[in-house]
Amino acid sequence: MSFIDHQTENNKRVVVAMSGGVDSSVAAALLVHQGYEVIGIMMRLWSESVESRSPAANRCCTPDQMADARRVADHLDIPFYVLDAQSQFRSTIVQHYIDEHQAGRTPNPCIACNRQIRFSYLLRHAQALDAQFLATGHYAQVRRTDEFYELLKGSDPNKDQSYVLYTLNQEKLAHVLFPVGGFIKEHVREMAEAFGLPVAAKHDSQDLCFVVDGDHKGFLHRHSENGFVPGPVVDQTGNELGHHDGLPFYTIGQRKGLGVSADQPLYVLHKDQTNNAVVVGPREALGQENFRVRDLNWISGTPVSDKQKVEIKIRYKAKTVSGHVLQGGSNEAAIKLTGPLNGVTPGQGAVFYDGDVCLGGGIICDQLTETVSVNIVSSKQPEER
Repeated sequence: MSFIDHQTENNKRVVVAMSGGVDSSVAAALLVHQGYEVIGIMMRLWSESVESRSPAANRCCTPDQMADARRVADHLDIPFYVLDAQSQFRSTIVQHYIDEHQAGRTPNPCIACNRQIRFSYLLRHAQALDAQFLATGHYAQVRRTDEFYELLKGSDPNKDQSYVLYTLNQEKLAHVLFPVGGFIKEHVREMAEAFGLPVAAKHDSQDLCFVVDGDHKGFLHRHSENGFVPGPVVDQTGNELGHHDGLPFYTIGQRKGLGVSADQPLYVLHKDQTNNAVVVGPREALGQENFRVRDLNWISGTPVSDKQKVEIKIRYKAKTVSGHVLQGGSNEAAIKLTGPLNGVTPGQGAVFYDGDVCLGGGIICDQLTETVSVNIVSSKQPEER
């Protein structure tokens, strides 16, 4: 089948990252059906303790999720283990999330988790068990050409997760399987029922896994060492329109929750660190044709030519837009789009495609150096809250 066509020997040992959900459970079932020796592993990830509660469980590994994963493993007659990754997850993923927000950026924790936890920490543990492969329930595909491995979009356009996997390289793709990547979600659920899996009707979980109550603002407040300083909300000419609660609580393109009134809808255009100001303006001012990316990863190991037109996605659920990647060094590049694009947000990933092939990507840099900090016109101080 296409989802394992980069390795044809199917009598090998595979570790499946199990979450207790439908996708990873079907991934395990498919591999068992294909004749692989399958081992299920669930990672126990960090989550905060909240007052008046017992230690709160990460959404990816609640007691119910863990019980479901065990039930699936028992049903498939495969061994199942729990790997404690709380310390690594807290020090890398969660702290990165906090630090990036304090720096005025909006990170994607799933990208960081795939790079540092799932396909590094867990992959190493899989290999320590003499497993040749690590399999997950991601909707993406791996294809081997005569020259290298390619990362492809998942067949289901509504579930494709190649965006959060762009940090994979050749060494890792040689040991990764995405068994459900060649199917649409409806078919995956049908297979779960056909395999008799006890999670066939289970709903997907989509919220940030370590913010257990969905209160991102409260989470950042509780875990910020420096705190967040209120400041002015200003228009593009520096006129003060209101006050914000702290730069980390706002993101580029945000419209709701600005606490200002105007005769037209206003959006966050820029977070001015120098003046601790949120700069707002009309939707048409959001458009951006040029930006920079850092921490580049090219999946093939080779950058594309400056002349090659690629499709670029700047958020997980965003549509791709055409543009060029102008290499500015080994780890950075300038992006030139064919037209203005709204919502280019520092800290998010910019991922490059050639059709269904994911070429790689990088992290969107802070605002271009030509951007001038807003000169605050009003001298009013924020009201105490």
